[in-house]
Amino acid sequence: MTETTISVRSRAPAGFPPMRLAVGAAFLANGFVVGSWAPQIPVMAQRLGLSSTAVGLMVFGLGVGSIIAMPLVGAAIMRVGSRRPTMILQTLITIVLALVALAPNIVTAAIAVAIFGFVVGGMDVAMNANAVSVERRMPTAIMSSCHGFWSIGGLLGAGLGGPIIAAVGAPLHALIVGVAMTILTIVSVPFLQEDRTDHGDSGSDTPEGATGAGTSFAPLLTAFGVGILALFAMIPEGAAIDWSALYLRRELGASTFASGFAFAACASSMAILRFVGDKVRDRFGAVRTARFASVIAAVGLGIIGMAPHYGVAIAGFAVMGIGLSNLVPIAFSAAGNVAGLKPGIGLSIVSAFAYSGILLAPSAIGFAAEHVSFAAIYSTLAGLLVIVFAGAGLLRDADRRTRL
Repeated sequence: MTETTISVRSRAPAGFPPMRLAVGAAFLANGFVVGSWAPQIPVMAQRLGLSSTAVGLMVFGLGVGSIIAMPLVGAAIMRVGSRRPTMILQTLITIVLALVALAPNIVTAAIAVAIFGFVVGGMDVAMNANAVSVERRMPTAIMSSCHGFWSIGGLLGAGLGGPIIAAVGAPLHALIVGVAMTILTIVSVPFLQEDRTDHGDSGSDTPEGATGAGTSFAPLLTAFGVGILALFAMIPEGAAIDWSALYLRRELGASTFASGFAFAACASSMAILRFVGDKVRDRFGAVRTARFASVIAAVGLGIIGMAPHYGVAIAGFAVMGIGLSNLVPIAFSAAGNVAGLKPGIGLSIVSAFAYSGILLAPSAIGFAAEHVSFAAIYSTLAGLLVIVFAGAGLLRDADRRTRL
């Protein structure tokens, strides 16, 4: 059987059809709730008297919940497609923040945080699978813009959360988030793409090579390779989220006010570039785009590590965000189109690897920072992007167009 890469321009709807807007709304909702969780963390810690170690364990539990959900949701996608899991999890996401905000003690809070992680992590797999199905029906790639909606949601959730909590308190903030997401869910989920035959065991729409037969070893190996590339692309992002402010303050003399600009610069450039990343990928192909992006990200990390002043480091974080912006979206598109592998399997594998980058990297970097400078750590992380550059050929499946 030969792999075919064919155009769907004559059959795919143009512009922004409802199915594309609906899956974009799912990404926006997920990002908004995850962003809204960030300002809830210190409030929860104060309310329950949690130490820094206990908060770290709570966050670790969120990641574990996410990773547990991913293969389960992947298996569900293979049976019923991605539409139903996305609908269910997007409905549940409207209440999970309230569970955390209202938890009366440490035990219930730990359970609530794990449930939170399960829902947002499982939804990550489901909505990416739905985006892959929509992308097959579109004349152009859409995955990067979907992740752009996630970034916008995250920025809005984190940016609005603090002021709202300061004004009305954490429980009412969670209620406001829940109401807003309920409205978005009611409006958008009826238009999610039905893709059961894309992922199931039967039907003429099953992607070429992804038949009902057992999965061979080679496609699984490809998916694991793509997952490793996604992991290496996510580790620098995790380093920016958790350690950029401390680096600017401890080693570059930035004020508390200025230290927050590092991650803001990274997140903003990522969000903006994700809305043009699909056009770049369509023009140059996934492999060349990923290689160019990995070089830009590595240059950004080099600027961060060698920065003589925090202003230069902030610029480096912006450059890094430009490079990282489209690497993970390309990896998700590739995972959903690996020849001989059902999308649910590939996406659950890559999602687990990607989340591991956010889950495990911060603690490892914190340990390393006890022995070496953050400048050395950021410079060293550029080596991960060299590996992404070398392995970018594994992402060629992101350019596949399956006849539907």
